[in-house]
Amino acid sequence: MKRRSLRTLPGRSAAGLDERFQAATPLRRLLNKVFPDHWSFLLGEIALYSFVVLLLSGTFIALFFDPSMRETTYEGSYTPLRGATVSQAYNSALTISFDVRGGLFMRQMHHWAANLFVAAIVVHMLRIFFTGAFRKPREANWTVGMLLFWLAFLEGFTGYSLPDDALSGTGLRIASAIMLSIPIVGTWVTTSLFGGEFPGEVILDRLYIVHVLIVPGALLALITVHLGLLVKQKHTQWPGPGRTNENVVGVRMFPGFAAKSGGFFMFVFAMLALLAGFFQINPIWLFGPYRAAVVSSASQPDWYVMFLDGSARIFPAWEIRFGLLGNRYTLPAIFWPTVVLPGLLAGLSMGYPRIEARFSEDEAIHNLLQRPRDNPSRTGLGAMAVTFYVVLLLSGGNDLLADKLHVSLNAMTWAGRVGVLILPPLAYYVAYHLALGLQQHDREVLAHGVETGIIRRLPDGRFVEVHQPLTTGDGRGAEELEYAGWVVPKKMNRIGALAPTVKGFFFPIERPAEREIPPEEEAEERREITGNR
Repeated sequence: MKRRSLRTLPGRSAAGLDERFQAATPLRRLLNKVFPDHWSFLLGEIALYSFVVLLLSGTFIALFFDPSMRETTYEGSYTPLRGATVSQAYNSALTISFDVRGGLFMRQMHHWAANLFVAAIVVHMLRIFFTGAFRKPREANWTVGMLLFWLAFLEGFTGYSLPDDALSGTGLRIASAIMLSIPIVGTWVTTSLFGGEFPGEVILDRLYIVHVLIVPGALLALITVHLGLLVKQKHTQWPGPGRTNENVVGVRMFPGFAAKSGGFFMFVFAMLALLAGFFQINPIWLFGPYRAAVVSSASQPDWYVMFLDGSARIFPAWEIRFGLLGNRYTLPAIFWPTVVLPGLLAGLSMGYPRIEARFSEDEAIHNLLQRPRDNPSRTGLGAMAVTFYVVLLLSGGNDLLADKLHVSLNAMTWAGRVGVLILPPLAYYVAYHLALGLQQHDREVLAHGVETGIIRRLPDGRFVEVHQPLTTGDGRGAEELEYAGWVVPKKMNRIGALAPTVKGFFFPIERPAEREIPPEEEAEERREITGNR
């Protein structure tokens, strides 16, 4: 029998697998894929790693949670509620928080991870929008990203509705009112989902299946598609030396990018653990169990849902009544800000890449990113959308703001109505002209050079600042450099004229050695500064 060395076992095993599955070529292509190295590309990774933490912590919670609305008496460790009649869902949530070892920590980590997941998606999509990374050929991936946001929105809503505390019950009441506002089919949809009149007895069981099975499966499928498109298409990158529309400059997936990603995952996990251990979130024991006849003030949902709450609060009480097929229907005021508005936002956001390409008549393939200042119109629209969202977000807590600031609630409502109409166009104007100003400043540096801080006195008595030209030759270089849409150096240490200080944690740990200037050069520099010859 032929003896084989253990040292050759990995190679022989890999060769055998490749003979059977032909995996070497695609695996080699995947491991050799190059990823650009820039901090802004980490935002998507934060969302991915938060989703992994969500799956792990959610699995732990699912081992102890019971989504039943069956009434029971709480006999757990939390003394203020002991003996109270609560639902089994609320009872199990309290048991996880106070009687399961590490249960409260896992609950809070799950909630913090959910907030970070949605926040990372939002910031990641803003980065893609402002830099033009959605342009051809990545329109499909932009659509996938927007679908991920709305699925994460739904996942978050179903998740914080499950404990059946006073806050989540109020949210479900609002959701039922929104569904009832849909003309013709609203009553049927609400009755089918709740199993009768609100609150019914089956809603939590159904939301539980949606939360732990249906939506996570859809999210996992979309994330797989998103990553598959990312690997298939070229990765976008910032313009710079050696970077073109046909190549990618960065580090290979293995081992460089994989090692960095592994470390970054541990960092995200550690931050979520820190938040879960030291910062309280969603204290359901303070809210108490939900009672259908009780609605408390200061009931705000998580931040990513609050803009819908704000839109409902500031929308006027306009109703539309109409007849159809011999029946009379009413469109209540809540229908427009909670059904129509999200539909418009989703449609416009998903279709924006095609809208911009249509108006700009741009059908070229773009693998290089744009700085926001290089597309003032898009930057203005983005600032307008963010301002619109922030106004609605603040309006979602107008009762709290009115109470804490000692202002009339009616005044806060009207402030939201006026602000949502005036502030977004104002934000567009400011962002548009700010982008133009920054772009013009870059062109001025290209034409006149970098400010040195050296003042020279001219023979006629005027004082001027000496500029260091960015080109060699006649010293002017005004026509030799064209604006290329990338960073223009504006400090002397950026062009190698000054040595930068080595940075420490709180203060420089060492300073660059001072250059020794011969006496004759020092005298010459002094004459240049004063203008004396």
